[in-house]
This record gives sequence, structure tokens and C-alpha cells, in this order.
Amino acid sequence: MEEQARILLCEDEENLGTILKELLESKKYIVDLCTDGEQGWKAYKVNKYDLCLLDIMMPKRDGLTLAKDIRSVSADVPIIFLTALGMRDNVLEGFRSGADDYITKPFSMEELVLRIEAVLRRTNKHDDGKEPQRVYYIGNYTFNTTTQTLSIDDTARKLTTKECELLALLCLFANQTLERSHALNVIWGITEHTGSGENSFSQRSMDVYVTKLRRMLADDPRVEIKNVHGKGYKLVIPPVDPSDEH
Repeated sequence: MEEQARILLCEDEENLGTILKELLESKKYIVDLCTDGEQGWKAYKVNKYDLCLLDIMMPKRDGLTLAKDIRSVSADVPIIFLTALGMRDNVLEGFRSGADDYITKPFSMEELVLRIEAVLRRTNKHDDGKEPQRVYYIGNYTFNTTTQTLSIDDTARKLTTKECELLALLCLFANQTLERSHALNVIWGITEHTGSGENSFSQRSMDVYVTKLRRMLADDPRVEIKNVHGKGYKLVIPPVDPSDEH
């Protein structure tokens, strides 16, 4: 029988927290609900979690601070932020501190569950009984989001923060379409309220980064970042061979 994943949920809105806890428990997750960052930190220190779902705006200890505290003792546990609209700087800071994803309130429960499933699937894909690693295997490449390195054979390349953020997002949606609007919102903070000039500049900027990543991944012809017309991009990677050791 597959072991249930345990989630640390930190949400100070009582009604929302209760709804999220009940939803996730209905999906067979074990959920510990904390209503402030201090409670969350105390819970994390005494329990083992497979994923942390953190509201950014919390009393006593905000989600960003809590995430940094968690990262100081555990580099690998996946973290997803719950954020309010217009929190661009906080979202980017969250990604720099090691967050795996974020979702903006209000959100659909279905989307949240899909995000959680995607993050758990990616971070536990090579589970061998050890702590899950913040590493993605992209064909013959090894992508370490903690060290921000992309390696093949004996060659390792250091990525910039933006390159790392975009490649991590593409990996999260591997073999699926990553919508341009989602990538622009997560990494560049572009929303429907952003001015057209900044929006256009950010789209061109993202295209430049995609081109750079394509060049970095060119040594494995099985790996490709495809344009999905009118929608976004798709990182195509070959299935992982269980007998293949990275």
C-alpha cells in the first residue's frame, strides 16, 4: 500500500484553512493545519513532511520567513506558496528562497490539487528511500535547483536565477504545456493589470531566456522546448529508464 503524503498547511484564514484541510484529506493526504507561522515552525521541527503549503501573509511569522527557516534545516522538502494578487516581489523572493510553486488567491481547489500532485510527482520521482532531492533529470542532463546547475557528463553549467526559475517551471510542467501567461506571472510578475509596455518587454525577455535554455539543452537531441502556438511552451523529455543511474 502506498504511503500517504503528509502536508504542512499554514493558513491564517480559519474558514479557508479548514476547507483546504478537508479537501486534501479527501484526497488521502495527511494534513496538519497551523494558523500562524510560529505554529508552523513548531510543527515542522517535530514532524516529517512531504510538502509544505504556506500562506505568505501570516501573523507571528510570515510565510517567506517560515520558508527560509525550513530551508535552513531541509533543502529538499517541496514548498508551495499561497499568495494574494499583486505580490510580485514576494513571489520572486519565494522562488529565490527555494519555493517550488505558488498559487494566487482566489484559486480553484482543482488547480491546487493538480499543483500539489505535480510537485510531489516531480520531487519524488526517483524515490529510493532517501530524502527527496531538489533535482530534475532531463534526458541526459541533471538539473539541481538548489545549486542552480545544469550538468551533462562531466560538465556543469551555473544558471542565473532567471534561467533556473524558468527551467524549474518548465520541468514542473514537463511534457505538458506551460502557458505563457502563467510563466510571465510567476517569474516576471505580469498580470492583467500590468501596463502593455512592461508586458511586451517581459514577453520578449522570456523568449530570450527560452532560446538560451534551448542552447544549453542541445547536447541531448531527445530534449526539446517546443513552441505551442498561441499558448506557450512545452519541455519535451524522454521517459525515465528505471535502470538508468544518474
